Amino acid sequence: MIRKLLAPLFFLASFLLHSQNVVWKTNMNDAIRMSDEQRKPLLIFFTANGISKSIQNEVFATSDFIDWSGENVVLLKLDLSDSSISDDEKEQNVKLKEALGIEDLSQVCLAKAFIRKNIPRIDKLGLLNYKVGGAKQWISDAKIILDGE
Repeated sequence: MIRKLLAPLFFLASFLLHSQNVVWKTNMNDAIRMSDEQRKPLLIFFTANGISKSIQNEVFATSDFIDWSGENVVLLKLDLSDSSISDDEKEQNVKLKEALGIEDLSQVCLAKAFIRKNIPRIDKLGLLNYKVGGAKQWISDAKIILDGE
């Protein structure tokens, strides 16, 4: 009887541990600093309440994305409806959204970020929308942008 209970518990625990591997920064300054230190581009996910969760469920929650993103990008999630952030942060996030040409939510921007003489800078590489096709196709599209093709 105990073995029957332990097997599902072990499976559930391993699933939960794997699903927690993806770490999204929510503060732009922290993400820029990390991107600069690790010399990895930013993947900035702009979203808000009431927006479709398709990209999150079908791309970001997959092991393919978790593995790829951990090696290749710094993840920054900017929820434009987040009431827990300060007005200054909200304004900063909206200005970044506008500067990068984000028109629709949920949308992803890939960008190079760095700090020179204590001044953060973000250079847009390209935008990605959710398309049906799953994580592998989405990652392939992201690689094209990151490789400058």
